[in-house]
Amino acid sequence: MRLNRNTLICCTEKNRPVQYAIEMLQRDLNAVYIQTDIPGGKILLRRENMPTESWSMAVQGDTLVVTAGDERGFIYGLLAISKQVLGVSDFWFWNDQSFKPQNEFILPENFSMCSKKPVVKWRGWFVNDEVLLHTWKVDGKAEKAWEMVFEALLRCGGNMVIPGTGENAKRYRGLAQSMGLAVTHHHAEPLGAKMFCEAYPDLEPSYAEHPAEFEALWTSALEEQGKHVVWNLGFRGQGDRPFWADDPRYDTPKMRGELISNLIQRQYDMVQKRYPGATCITNLYGEVMELYRDGYLRFPDEVVKIWADNGYGAMVSRRQGNHDPRVPALPAPGESGAHGIYYHASFYDLQAANHITMLPVPLAFIQRELNRVQNSGANDYWIINCSNVKPHVFTLAYIAAVWQRGQVSAEEFLSDYTQEYYGEDAQQAADCFKRYYAAAVSFGPYQDNVAGEQFANYPARLIISRYMRGGDTAEQELNWAAPFDTLHEQAVWYRNICQKATENYSGTKPSSSVLLQDSVLLQMEIYRRCYSGGALAAEAVLEGIQSDYRTAFYKAGEAREEYLAADNALRAREHGKWKDFYQNECLTDMKHTAWLLRTLMGYLRNLGDGPYFYTWQREILYTPAQARVVLITNMENHMDDLELYRAMKQKRLK
Repeated sequence: MRLNRNTLICCTEKNRPVQYAIEMLQRDLNAVYIQTDIPGGKILLRRENMPTESWSMAVQGDTLVVTAGDERGFIYGLLAISKQVLGVSDFWFWNDQSFKPQNEFILPENFSMCSKKPVVKWRGWFVNDEVLLHTWKVDGKAEKAWEMVFEALLRCGGNMVIPGTGENAKRYRGLAQSMGLAVTHHHAEPLGAKMFCEAYPDLEPSYAEHPAEFEALWTSALEEQGKHVVWNLGFRGQGDRPFWADDPRYDTPKMRGELISNLIQRQYDMVQKRYPGATCITNLYGEVMELYRDGYLRFPDEVVKIWADNGYGAMVSRRQGNHDPRVPALPAPGESGAHGIYYHASFYDLQAANHITMLPVPLAFIQRELNRVQNSGANDYWIINCSNVKPHVFTLAYIAAVWQRGQVSAEEFLSDYTQEYYGEDAQQAADCFKRYYAAAVSFGPYQDNVAGEQFANYPARLIISRYMRGGDTAEQELNWAAPFDTLHEQAVWYRNICQKATENYSGTKPSSSVLLQDSVLLQMEIYRRCYSGGALAAEAVLEGIQSDYRTAFYKAGEAREEYLAADNALRAREHGKWKDFYQNECLTDMKHTAWLLRTLMGYLRNLGDGPYFYTWQREILYTPAQARVVLITNMENHMDDLELYRAMKQKRLK
């Protein structure tokens, strides 16, 4: 059977998800094969009674017959042809896979393939903290970027998605469903409904006072989203916080648990009345898990309970500010009901997590934790925080392999992945990935206390901000990692860690591989530059505490340049379709750290050179003798801070 550009895909399935998959395969045929006059065979889609999401295919004469029992079975079958026969990888778009078009490919007459049942029933991504995707366009279209996210998820065997946060989730859930994905919801959005304060800004967000208004929002959500939904049940506050922050009458765990339990039962009844048999889940996240562990919550038996990692890959409760109880976050042996997980490939906590770089805990650690998840029986639902996809492709690819096949060796996966995507540079790529994990620094005693790029930015900002508020008082918001008595001690601690990290990430060999430059090499450069900036920022504060304001000013200028260099390195990888991909990098926001250091420079100059601001300028521009004899304060316009810093730098270079 001949596969080429003239191959016809014959299908009586008129539903949009299958048509989307046909369009994907047709596009891939055009990418892999050149134009030819040779007739192609046929690909025929045939519906039969088969298990959900399963497919099989076999050559019959000049036709490849693809058999499935439902939409998703056909989608996965067509994408299997794309991957297994045409060689189009799951992350072809995100890893810039190139193709050398051929005339055709001959499938042998005995060719056949069939699906294997995934280990996890519901498998998907949460497109969260999606600030890069939010402003990026592909071929001039914002929706096209999201389409490529959903395609990659389908290629990875995913079947559900939280298609963004807030308004994005509502904007793109129709596209996700039209491509064959079920949608589900943020843990703070029961049934994916509009937030109460958005709908009723003049009312207090209290169920006790406004039950009809809350239920009207839930009813509307049920009507709007249709049947292709995994329904999230729960009751949190207005935003990602507990409801009792807005309704203090619920001042005991018992009262809080009773309200949440009653409302989950009410939501469950509403869902089942409209969509009998629909899957419902509830998130044991943050304060809800504590209520559950303490016995204050009850759920219908059919509701899947979702456990969350701490944002650093460990299946324990997340740190909230300085509070880190590390409560185990997996079902106990013999615990009844269905269970799943919410796991972070990316996390945003304004402390030490990763957002524009890969999860820095070793892949072997992720393997161990996901093995624990499977052994605990939490295999009914996995939602993975994929953030903006591109920085996290390697981690996402590994997790997808696990949800499809079960336990997967981290070492073997690294070898397979680098060979698939890096080709002749596979060995160098594998070495770089290993070095990336080995270079990461720890901020605490646990194996998952590994610093992401936020650690190279947020503690620096906290230390700088605290210094400019005056005194040597310790920054309390750093107590989760540096519970010292003085700011001086915290700055020394941070400087030492940053200096060690700078050394760890230095000395990486360059590569001619564009993908390697775009991925792990870029991320190591971000770390190197940011940690160098962090060490200099800490030194600036230490010099400031010692009243050596001019030295502090100069070190702050050096630190600023390092953070700007990190941001420039990021933006330099925006070639081709990636133009402006990183322009809205506003969460870690390295350029904002540079801005704060510019502010610190002005603060230090005021302390050391104010109120007339000519002394430092004389010392830099004039000879020592000229600087000491003041017949006229200055013969030039006053330099701004950056001009003065550049003059200092030039003098030092001489």
